Amino acid sequence: MIRVGLIGAGLIGGKRAAHLLGANLVAVADLIPDRARKLAELHQATAEKSWESLVKRADIEIVIVSATHDALARCTIMALEAGKHVLIEKPAGKSLEDIQQIAAAARKSGRKARVGFNHRFHPAFLQAKQMILEDRIGPLMYIRARYGHGGRLGYDREWRANPALSGGGELLDQGVHLIDLCRWLGGEFKLKWGTAKTFFWDMPVEDNGFLLLASPDDKRMAYLHASCTEWKNLFDFEIFGKMGKLEISGLGRSYGVEELRYYRMKPEMGPPEIQVTAFPDEDKSWQAEFDAFLKELNGQSTPLGTLEDAARAMEIVRSVYATSCSA
Repeated sequence: MIRVGLIGAGLIGGKRAAHLLGANLVAVADLIPDRARKLAELHQATAEKSWESLVKRADIEIVIVSATHDALARCTIMALEAGKHVLIEKPAGKSLEDIQQIAAAARKSGRKARVGFNHRFHPAFLQAKQMILEDRIGPLMYIRARYGHGGRLGYDREWRANPALSGGGELLDQGVHLIDLCRWLGGEFKLKWGTAKTFFWDMPVEDNGFLLLASPDDKRMAYLHASCTEWKNLFDFEIFGKMGKLEISGLGRSYGVEELRYYRMKPEMGPPEIQVTAFPDEDKSWQAEFDAFLKELNGQSTPLGTLEDAARAMEIVRSVYATSCSA
């Protein structure tokens, strides 16, 4: 069984540790030793004294990096240099330069480095992707998407509100998921217009991001809004084609039951035929993504996010930051 080391024992690290069927978690490292110890004990693993000692372990083949954005590149590069394959959380770095340095290290080491865009592995998105490939909605015209979460006391004092650790706000947090999904489902997009605004939270990064994207030939558009002033967690992603529409809402738990709605236009137009598929089970995207990583290591093609995908999303976010007064 393949052996895994985990860097980062926070919320996302805990999700990763819980979804490693087919592998053995052998070590956990975190800047907070007690947090690493508790997660390690939960999964019968060892709590390492540092992430540096973790990546040097000879019995680890894969390293998962779920650290703060400022540490993603540093941890990933050292793991690659130690001969490990790496699954790194989005956005894969604090800057485009971080991602480029990881890509160079991956090429030099000959090891795989993939990015945790787990939303691709939600069942509604996997089914939507297949329906697009089957031409069920016709040529894509545009995408409209919203992704937002509510606040909590002290939100503006957490690490994501500190640009030295996060590199940005809501666009770099949830916004990159929306950008990645647009590119995965609809091909390449470029920024037409965007702005990053801080409306509510007392923090030096944005709490809302608005984007208008277009395909290189301007024939496909995407309007995206990422927010952490939604007050009630929300996810809604609509894909409009010339023969119909796909709408994905909810991601499970506090976002509501995940559903895929297929609106099929009839030749005579009028109200479309509507087919609703619900996915009420727990979020299995984390396990599906890790399974895909294992398959890729065995030479199979999978829908995993690449460093190129992360770089393209980062380029769009950085272009917004460069022209927005609030980022």
